[in-house]
Amino acid sequence: MDEQLTAFLSYLEREYQYSENTIAAYRNDLSQFQEYLGQGAAGPVEWPAISTEDIAGYLDYMKHKEQPYASSTIARKVAAIKSFFNYLNSQAITAENPTLEIDSPKVKKRLPQTLAFLDVERLLDAPAVNDSPKNLRDATLLNVLYETGMRVTEVVSLQLEDVDLEHAQLSSPTRQGDARDIPLEEETRALLTRYLAEGRPHLAKGSGEQALFLNHRGEKLTRQGLWLIIKGYARQAGLSADVTPHTLRHSFAVHRLGRGSKLEDIQRLLGHANISTTQIYAQMEAADEE
Repeated sequence: MDEQLTAFLSYLEREYQYSENTIAAYRNDLSQFQEYLGQGAAGPVEWPAISTEDIAGYLDYMKHKEQPYASSTIARKVAAIKSFFNYLNSQAITAENPTLEIDSPKVKKRLPQTLAFLDVERLLDAPAVNDSPKNLRDATLLNVLYETGMRVTEVVSLQLEDVDLEHAQLSSPTRQGDARDIPLEEETRALLTRYLAEGRPHLAKGSGEQALFLNHRGEKLTRQGLWLIIKGYARQAGLSADVTPHTLRHSFAVHRLGRGSKLEDIQRLLGHANISTTQIYAQMEAADEE
């Protein structure tokens, strides 16, 4: 990868604090564009020499290659290219921005998948709450996911210090760097209380790990581990839908709106920086009423 691409990725990480996965996606998309431009050419790509026609040719290539990219994939790659040339232009590496007249393909937005309220109840009831530390953990975990609408990364990142049982709330960092307080329903607070007293100590095995949710080895529960837990209980509950942690997050938002919560409150609870991201749930509720 050439110097400009490396500098751009460092800029994204430094200025926007993008995750490793996001940086990797930019790296992959721009490297593929670089490979396309370099076909048959000698030496590295000279970015100031790249024209609007070059980029348009790449779009045409992606649409008509032997196995064409989906419009959503093309739109993502175009967005990466636009961001890169905006950066080059801002650094005076290019005199013109060749992406200004490039339009991204229209992508039909698919509405997020949600569960009916009764299906959510079946899922939450799947781990029978008994004396098993694992079942206590799983019942608490599923309730926290649904009753707070938290992202899977946020849930597995919760620490013991983030739990405030007295005020019935969890504290979770946002992508903007601050923290948001998320209220807990009484049933979820009661489950957390019991899990912390009767379940987690057995899972911790004296490890000193401070993560709230632990695996059977006393280590922090991983994203993959959480995903597998949900999949297992979805099957046990007889749910045919492809249930994921985000399914519960989407269901939380739609069900809250259905119970009369304001869109701004849903935005705050979900940790969305822009309310336009949250508005899709209002569209879903309207579609259900038609």
